Amino acid sequence: MSKRRTFSIEEKLFVLREVEENGITETCRRHDLSHSVVNRWRKKFESDGVDGLTPGYGKADPQVRKLEDENKRLKKIIGDLKLELEIKSELLKKTPIGTRRR
Repeated sequence: MSKRRTFSIEEKLFVLREVEENGITETCRRHDLSHSVVNRWRKKFESDGVDGLTPGYGKADPQVRKLEDENKRLKKIIGDLKLELEIKSELLKKTPIGTRRR
């Protein structure tokens, strides 16, 4: 099995320009690429421009993922508590002074 190749943004742009000039089949043969790779690059380039060609890494460190999940959970708790406090303060504002219990 061959090692996975990585392409810089400039190399991807060069291949995409060559596809426009010479066609996808000839370009894929010359650079030993599959049609699906070139089509994926083209779609990303058309939708996001040059930023779409930057490499995106799908896998994150498990420890980082765990910390992100905990962060989301804590933010949700803070949001719920903040909403509860706001509701209670609104209810206190609506309650007449004479009817408040001590």
